[in-house]
Amino acid sequence: MGEPVIKLNNICKSFSGVEVLKNVDFEIYPGQVNALVGGNGAGKSTLMKILTGVYTKDSGTIVLNGKEVSFSNYQDAFKQGISMIFQEMSSVSTLTVTENIFLNNEILNKKYFVDRKEMRKKAVELLERLGVDIDPDTTVGDLTVGEKQMVEIVKALSSDAKILVMDEPTAALSANEVKRLFEIVNNLKKLGVAIVYISHRMNEILTIADKVTILYNGKISAELENDNLSVETIVGYMMGDKRGASFEWIPPKKDAFGETLLEAENLEINDLVRDVSFKVHKGEVIGFAGLLSSGRTEILECLFGIRKHKKGSIKVDGKEVSIKSVGDGIKAGFGLVPEDRRTQGLVLIHSVEQNLTLPILDKVKKGVFLDRKKMKEVTEFSIDELSVKTDSVDKIINLLSGGNQQKIVISKWLRSDMKILLLDEPTAGVDIGAKRELIATVRKFTDEGNAAVFVSSELQEMLSICDRIYILKRGEIIQELKHEDIQAEEVLQNAIQQ
Repeated sequence: MGEPVIKLNNICKSFSGVEVLKNVDFEIYPGQVNALVGGNGAGKSTLMKILTGVYTKDSGTIVLNGKEVSFSNYQDAFKQGISMIFQEMSSVSTLTVTENIFLNNEILNKKYFVDRKEMRKKAVELLERLGVDIDPDTTVGDLTVGEKQMVEIVKALSSDAKILVMDEPTAALSANEVKRLFEIVNNLKKLGVAIVYISHRMNEILTIADKVTILYNGKISAELENDNLSVETIVGYMMGDKRGASFEWIPPKKDAFGETLLEAENLEINDLVRDVSFKVHKGEVIGFAGLLSSGRTEILECLFGIRKHKKGSIKVDGKEVSIKSVGDGIKAGFGLVPEDRRTQGLVLIHSVEQNLTLPILDKVKKGVFLDRKKMKEVTEFSIDELSVKTDSVDKIINLLSGGNQQKIVISKWLRSDMKILLLDEPTAGVDIGAKRELIATVRKFTDEGNAAVFVSSELQEMLSICDRIYILKRGEIIQELKHEDIQAEEVLQNAIQQ
């Protein structure tokens, strides 16, 4: 494969005295996909932020094309041909595809004005080069999630990037969009682009990666060529032991099941979701499975009060409830873990403590003022309960890893008077260890006489937690399966593909 395009040697990085990276060696070759995997807090994001100039290293060297380099910011790295597609898309919805591709990197004419004609020409060339069929004059807000992701890739390559870091690029994509993305990745390999691929989806890694580098506790635990590599092997190194990757079925307590806690009858939410009826019992976890645009998210948002239903009824504990707002949903006993935790589930500029106590401010008051002592006690209990990795209750939530952020989203509802937990893709961008912890937390919650509604594109996870699964197709329930009726993941997959 020749020489690596970039080598990171003995990289060390600490935050507030906590060592995050410990003498890490990492290299990337032209035309190679090197998958970087590890648990939440293993150091993946920190290493990549050092590579792209977002963070500066404490010690070690970076060698680019045989020469030692140092980056003080992202633009330094970008000018050297290193780009990163972040997990949270950075596109501006009101701008066109062309304007987004060259945002902060505009082409200027001789009079130092933005040369829109030249930018559009270059945008067309870049789109055609990658085989992306998108009109450069389209407003990005009108694109699908998958198309937006393609624009992010084109933007990253607009300066003739030779190294591309992709952070959870498929987290919000459909199966067809993932397939299209992989075609583009293969095109980039042929063009000699070196790709670092970060993902928690093991099957994707086995499909697209040439090599897998595994971080554990700030150190490289393994570098494996993707020849007959298995999920179990990768997860063993990720977890620091040889535990398997499969999710074991967590059955409910025998005495947990009770009377009906939630009943929806003939719900019509919009033009997509029509005449949907289902029940959830105390102690039970039900799942909604289906392809994207099957109506899964719409049902959860209706129960929580984000969407209004046109027809039908919702009953909690046998009493009909009127849910016309989020306040009504919370009052009725619902809590929502949304699909997009960063924009819907957290206040990113606030601390861990502020996010955890947001739904229960009335409970942490002393008179008309907030009781900081009580807030801290509640927060410390929650951190301990779900093993949240943070060095302070005052740490800004945006600085936590994705898995730890998700734990905070769930934990804030566990402190409230919620009876029914609604979970929409709760493990997206979360490592396998954290997934197990989150699933166990949901079962513990329902074993206390509560209920949960679970939506996930990861069928293996649904089989590990759901007692019953409703199959949705174009806004209608077409089948109901009990856990004992599903002998394998293929059974559930076939039901969804009907």
